[in-house]
Amino acid sequence: MDPHASPHPPATAAPRTRLSIRNKLLAMVLLPLVGVLPLLGAFLLWWGDEGIDRLLLTKVRSDLAVAQGYFERVLGEVGASTGTVAESHALNRALVEPGAMADLTPLLARLARRERLDFIHLHAPDGTLLATESGTAPAAAKAPPGRLAERTGVEVLPPAELALLPAALRQRVPVPLVPTRSAAPTASTVESRAMVLRATRAVRGADGQLLGHLSGGVLLNRNLALIDHINEIVYPEGSLPFSQWGSRGTVTLFLDDVRISTNVRLFGGETQDRAIGTRVSQTVRDAVLGRGHTWLDRAFVVDEWYVSGYQPLVDSAGRRIGMLYVGILEQPFTQLKYVALASISALFIAVMVVAAFVSLRWARAIFRPLEQMEATMQQVEGGAMDARVGAVASGDEIGRLARHLDRLLGVVDEHTRELRRWNAELDAKVAQRTLALEERTRALEEAQQQLVRSEKLATVGQLTASIAHEVNNPIAVIQGNLDLMRELLGPQGQACVASEFKLVDEQIERMRLVVTQLLQFARPTEYAGYVEALDPTRALDEGLVLVDHLLARTGIQVQRDGQATRSVAINRQELQQVLVNLLVNALHAMGQGGTLRLSTRDAGADGVEIAVADTGPGLAPETLARLFQPFFTAKKGGTGLGLWISRGIVERYGGDIVAANREGGGAVFTVRLKTGAA
Repeated sequence: MDPHASPHPPATAAPRTRLSIRNKLLAMVLLPLVGVLPLLGAFLLWWGDEGIDRLLLTKVRSDLAVAQGYFERVLGEVGASTGTVAESHALNRALVEPGAMADLTPLLARLARRERLDFIHLHAPDGTLLATESGTAPAAAKAPPGRLAERTGVEVLPPAELALLPAALRQRVPVPLVPTRSAAPTASTVESRAMVLRATRAVRGADGQLLGHLSGGVLLNRNLALIDHINEIVYPEGSLPFSQWGSRGTVTLFLDDVRISTNVRLFGGETQDRAIGTRVSQTVRDAVLGRGHTWLDRAFVVDEWYVSGYQPLVDSAGRRIGMLYVGILEQPFTQLKYVALASISALFIAVMVVAAFVSLRWARAIFRPLEQMEATMQQVEGGAMDARVGAVASGDEIGRLARHLDRLLGVVDEHTRELRRWNAELDAKVAQRTLALEERTRALEEAQQQLVRSEKLATVGQLTASIAHEVNNPIAVIQGNLDLMRELLGPQGQACVASEFKLVDEQIERMRLVVTQLLQFARPTEYAGYVEALDPTRALDEGLVLVDHLLARTGIQVQRDGQATRSVAINRQELQQVLVNLLVNALHAMGQGGTLRLSTRDAGADGVEIAVADTGPGLAPETLARLFQPFFTAKKGGTGLGLWISRGIVERYGGDIVAANREGGGAVFTVRLKTGAA
């Protein structure tokens, strides 16, 4: 009987339902194809549809900005041209010299042609109309009150004021309304008002005396030259893709909701009349004219869908009187979108079919040999030690594994006895070596921790030195340019921005202090301070004074216990920096209440310990393990350098800082220093 054999045969595990390797491989192959790829395809289809729509809206937003900019430029040109006419010497002379009034009409006509104004009206200081460029104004016409104030803007002229316009312009004003689908209901059949770009300027003599008022402007009703020029600027030749599919851009000016000037074609044909007199849909009208919003969305224009942008136009009184429109025909881009989405769908379906076919073939080549090996192992477990996998069709790793399994089964029985003997010898050797290995492991861990710490400090030192060097250069450039600005501004200029200069100087000084601290701990031997013998209890009291402003805002009580009789050898400022850092950390840990315990005592033959203890929540184990590592902080807004810098200072003078949790709650930081001269 084998002495190593178990006295009881192992219990047979209860059978449980589980997936076979065949089913798992089929699931791994088909799930991504049937589940993931369709979802990915659906996402790409949705993303592509949304992306194209967003691109079109972004394009229309940009086009609307360009059209609005040019429209405002034309308005500015009208104002400039009117101002030029008002300041002309010929007009001034005609108003001043006796008998020159008869020449006003031809003079105004000549100036209107030169400045490209459709009309010019000259009024007396009291508002009485003196002359127009066409001479067709009614006699004794007088401007309404407030109309002669200097201004430039878009205005609507009611039918009563159209008599001031030349006959040719009056013929362009009436716009018969064309029944338009989705437009707001109206009983009107014609738009008889005029929309104009008009500017009004005062005419003054050489001595500044008011001689009259001059109004000049451009009629927008049926102004096809203007609208076509805006369209050429917004949509120049070749700016829109898919021109072969009929893509085109359109621009329109609306008076209220009626198209008074547009390059949109009626019924969508290039050879048809322009859609002047058609109206915008009620949805757009309510959003733009009713609520003053800018419309950026698809909209039904006359008889086709456009990706549209509508901007409200306001007069000088702030009333919304019309709209500026730009749009791109949606149909070509919709066709492009459908073609792209259909192509993506077809590509995904083709990939799924090919991938499924190839994956199933590969899966079959995997699970067939594995099933053969499983059957062989079941035979061996049943006692048929001569069972073998035999030849398999696969020549990859699985095929080689099957051949290795056959060879392994051939030597298993031969090696079993030898393995048992080796096992007994190995148990004895393991028992002997375990103790020695544990001792070596402890020593190795200590050495490794010290090495890791040294490497971290060296790496951080190199990093901080590099950062400090690179930061000093831009600081010097900023300081130099700041000094140059002071010289250029002079005393008076400096006084205007004194607070800004002071803020910049303070921030530069702050940056220099940070750089100096970084260099101090990157190259500690170059920045070591003057060493003197210090009373630790007194140094602790001085540090407490420096944080008194923080204590004043809390209800924290301070307890002192100064028992140290020895002095410590360290630089005074550096010791204060360490103690202030520990005090501030303790105050932050306690919040608005608690007890701060400060103590000093002699330690060992040549040492002194300074302890700062708080009654805060204490230190978590993971925090305690990483507390003195650079850039680690558990405080919101902290840099993680305070404790690391403090330990570096103390270690430079042969000391150390340790942290621990106190019984009853809170943490205590102990600074251990070497003694100095008595």
